[in-house]
Amino acid sequence: MNSHYSRRQFLKHSTLAAGAMALAPEGLLGAQAPAKRTAVDEVTLGKTGIKLSRLGMGTGSDSGRKQTALGRDGFTKLVHYAYDQGIRYIDCAQSYVTFEWIADAIKGLPREKLFIQSKISGKPAEVLAAIDRHRKVFNTDYVDSMLVHCVVRNGWTEELKPVMDAFDQAKENKWIRSKGVSCHSLPALRASVASDWTEVHLVRVNPQGRRMDGVEEVMWTPTDPGHDPAPVLDELKKMRAKGRGVIGMKIMGDGTFVNAEDREKSIRFAMSRPELDAIVIGFKSTDEIDEAIQRMNSALASPA
Repeated sequence: MNSHYSRRQFLKHSTLAAGAMALAPEGLLGAQAPAKRTAVDEVTLGKTGIKLSRLGMGTGSDSGRKQTALGRDGFTKLVHYAYDQGIRYIDCAQSYVTFEWIADAIKGLPREKLFIQSKISGKPAEVLAAIDRHRKVFNTDYVDSMLVHCVVRNGWTEELKPVMDAFDQAKENKWIRSKGVSCHSLPALRASVASDWTEVHLVRVNPQGRRMDGVEEVMWTPTDPGHDPAPVLDELKKMRAKGRGVIGMKIMGDGTFVNAEDREKSIRFAMSRPELDAIVIGFKSTDEIDEAIQRMNSALASPA
């Protein structure tokens, strides 16, 4: 009898306790711990709705020569290694010497899980044909993000309007999913932010100001001492306010950050910028991939 009574009382008390927990304010229960952020999280590129990994693999170090020095097999293995670590974003360009190698490098990887960004330089006579060539060379039906590559002039939105119009047509054709620009001067960057045409920005950013956008309409010079990053950061805020997709590049100072301290400083800086959806780094080895992921994970875990 006592045993039966104890069990009944236990069940009654348990039910009451469960009900009280269900009705208790969230603050009394303790807020659920926020999800741990990592280098290879799937993130959304601005208002485009397109997903990509927070960390991307660049294929254009020294215009891709650093990557092609690995040989075709070595390059393919590096791309697959990056994918196996969770990197789904591959950054390409028609002007990179790796351009013709991309199809072999991504062969066997699920296309729907990849975010492929590429770029077209200058003012091709047949822009749609140039975009279609990307699809054929990459052996894919579409490119996730296509950029006007490496603009430096303030008036680029007028000078390259035929190119921009062709990008719009390619998007209607579903050959590309989004369109944007990579800038290499502050005047060009400001013009890209002012233009309603731009959906995606690829922006040079690091706290040391190396290979950053300056007031001159030039990419950079061999004696470039670096630039104050503040004006670029101001433009980043405007991009975010407009819902643009924003990707940071030159995180490693275009390969000039040979000291671990510089790389750590730059990674932490990039991870602290709420305007950046993702970053891209040109990798030449598995060790570089591992280091970047480790530094990003550490910075995201303790963004001090």
